[in-house]
Amino acid sequence: MNAVASRNIKFISHSDQGGRGDGVQVMVNRGFAYIGHGFSNGITVIDVRDPKNPKAVNFIACPPNTRAHHLQTHGDLLLAVNGPSVWTMQVSQEAYFSGSSAEQLKDQRFTGGLRVYDLSRPEAPREIAFLPLGGLGPHRIWYVGGRYAYVSVHLPEFSDHVLVIVDMAELTRPQVVGKFWLPGMWSVGGEQPTWPKGRRYALHHALVAGNLAYGAWRDGGLAVIDVADPKKPVLVSHRNWDPPFGGGTHSPLPLPDRNLLVVADEANFADCKLGLRYIWIFDVRVPANPVSIATFPVPDEAEYCKKGGNFGPHNLWENRPGAFQSSQIIFATMHNAGVRAYDIKNPFAPREIAYFVPSDPKRMFDPRPNRPQVIQSCDCFVDADGVMYLTDSNAGLNIMQFEGA
Repeated sequence: MNAVASRNIKFISHSDQGGRGDGVQVMVNRGFAYIGHGFSNGITVIDVRDPKNPKAVNFIACPPNTRAHHLQTHGDLLLAVNGPSVWTMQVSQEAYFSGSSAEQLKDQRFTGGLRVYDLSRPEAPREIAFLPLGGLGPHRIWYVGGRYAYVSVHLPEFSDHVLVIVDMAELTRPQVVGKFWLPGMWSVGGEQPTWPKGRRYALHHALVAGNLAYGAWRDGGLAVIDVADPKKPVLVSHRNWDPPFGGGTHSPLPLPDRNLLVVADEANFADCKLGLRYIWIFDVRVPANPVSIATFPVPDEAEYCKKGGNFGPHNLWENRPGAFQSSQIIFATMHNAGVRAYDIKNPFAPREIAYFVPSDPKRMFDPRPNRPQVIQSCDCFVDADGVMYLTDSNAGLNIMQFEGA
């Protein structure tokens, strides 16, 4: 599979993921890739010890109407979400991104919770625990070892996803020990949501650096949270740039050695019909006062707003331990514009240094009606040698080599 366009990223190989071409989050651990699916409702395991010849070796199916699209690996552990398979349930995309999904899914049956697998045999994950979580269950996880996992979860007493801190001290008995939410999200006792109609205030994802969690709250913007006491998380600061900049805050990336924070707003709509979404740089040397100092350049070598599908940020590569780590080179998936690499040596003037735009999918797995047959790059894992693993909503797994600037 050749690139439609590329610069400083070289194609290595492609996998159809065992005939399940849809992929969301990808983790690579000890020579095996674990891919959570958006539509196929399970996890595919791919042997990538030889990146030129990836081999699908296993598929872990979810319960009915349930997906495991986000996951984390560390050492001998795999943690995966279980939540409603919203797109196979034909939930309206517009409704999903403009308000809580709880009402839309109240009559649907699915499994909500956090699953823990043993990876001592990496090709055959073995389930060792399941933590049931009510409501719509979890959406994303941050876990890089240690005692605690940080999970965005819709619990039944809240209007939407909040931060849940899970104690992993006993791997076979994970327990919820702490919760944090923005004002107006508590739905017990008569309090009503206070955000504007047509907006969705919900924790999408949080990353932790030191004692601080940096949370992306969709249309609720950015919250910096002190998690030194996991039982009592405390708000340090809250910033929201919607309006005027449109919301969809999706992916945080703290760079603590530089007192910087990168934040991506998701382009969750087609054809740029709501404008552009951006990747931001914040100065967070004073956590109580994050200051936006720059945005990343927008790809412009093609007319991506006219290509079809979503155009703009999705996920950021998260500098995971044991893999590629840099506080200067930032990777971002950009939906129909593929994956991009940026140099932020000067944080006030980020510059693009590499990109790879895969060819469009030959087969569609997305069950939603009238979806264009174009790439929608979802997530990218970058290993210590610069080998990149790029997922797509329909186009399978592309493996590439980052060749630097």
